[in-house]
Amino acid sequence: MALEHADVQRAAHLARLGLNDEDATRYVDDLGRILEMVDMLQALDTEGVAPLAHPLDVTQRLRADEVTEGDQRERFQRCAPAVENGLYLVPRVVE
Repeated sequence: MALEHADVQRAAHLARLGLNDEDATRYVDDLGRILEMVDMLQALDTEGVAPLAHPLDVTQRLRADEVTEGDQRERFQRCAPAVENGLYLVPRVVE
């Protein structure tokens, strides 16, 4: 897939990135090489290869799921601007 200058400018616009023409030209080359690598990877035969969550066969050490501090809701709600029935009241954002 050939990547063109207009494609990079459109992607930058959609991502809300300010991109000048000089940078866009450089990104055309960089992104083109990335897409070529993706095409090479897609050509590989992965039949029978199990998906991995992690490349090493390790397990994560987890701490015990225990309560480490008491309920401080009342303390935090005392400094909140608006509270009702134990809930924080916030201004409506969506009509």
